[in-house]
Amino acid sequence: MGNDPFSSAFAPDTEAMTGFLREFTSSFRPEVLGDRTYPRVTIVTPSLNQAAFLERTILSVLNQGYPNLEYLVIDGGSTDGSREIIKKYEKHLSYWVSEPDEGQSQAINKGLRRATGEWVAFQNSDDVFLPGAFKAFAEAFEKNPDAEALYGDILLIDSEDQVEEVWLTAPTRFWLQVAFPGQVHNQALFWRRSLLDRIGFLREDLHFCFDYEYFLRILAFTSKVRHIDRYLGAFRRHAAAKTSTIPQVAREETAKVIKEYGGPAHVLQRLAARIIKAHWYLLNGKGWYVFRKK
Repeated sequence: MGNDPFSSAFAPDTEAMTGFLREFTSSFRPEVLGDRTYPRVTIVTPSLNQAAFLERTILSVLNQGYPNLEYLVIDGGSTDGSREIIKKYEKHLSYWVSEPDEGQSQAINKGLRRATGEWVAFQNSDDVFLPGAFKAFAEAFEKNPDAEALYGDILLIDSEDQVEEVWLTAPTRFWLQVAFPGQVHNQALFWRRSLLDRIGFLREDLHFCFDYEYFLRILAFTSKVRHIDRYLGAFRRHAAAKTSTIPQVAREETAKVIKEYGGPAHVLQRLAARIIKAHWYLLNGKGWYVFRKK
């Protein structure tokens, strides 16, 4: 994957990434992945009044050209033109609905309960998958047939798809996820439906860090979690994002979940986690990430 602009094996060219991403989500032009056998994947997109970004999210899924895709869009009764965007692509969707719900986690669970894929994932309606992400997932699955979860790295983008920052993730462990929330990101995670059946659905009492809690649950239940050395998705930072509008709720929920899973990490644990992560980056040719300007 040396020619892949979204490979995280080397220092990123953010301008090249931006150009590829903008072209990828500009119109309906699915890639061609060939006629090989791919595992069935269900993608769920929860949405509520994100018309400014929703079409790009939908295109980032459909343009993967993935031949064994089940794509579900669960809209919470948007009134901003989102329904019209969904209808534009409904013949390419496996299912969609627009009706009031009780929040993002409930919307995702609605989709997951309908999922028929061997693997599942969700992508929020203001975030995107990157070009080639599903192909990279399929190749990683072939190399790791016993894996129960596969995850990659992500980009941070703005409202115009400009790549602002890269977020690498070292191969994670449960205690690392407790010590440093955000080691695994939903924008770049696929997990088996059989694992979902064992550990259950997202917690609907959480409105911000339901994904963080779920990743902790995955790591608590299985060690068969494998890292893909590639940027698979992008998190969009914008004024209406929940990370911008409910920061206090985010802090409170994160603290609550960490306490439920063993309490805040000791300062020595956090120091050990930093050292282990830095060591892994250095050993794997990613020293630029350790010494980058933040």
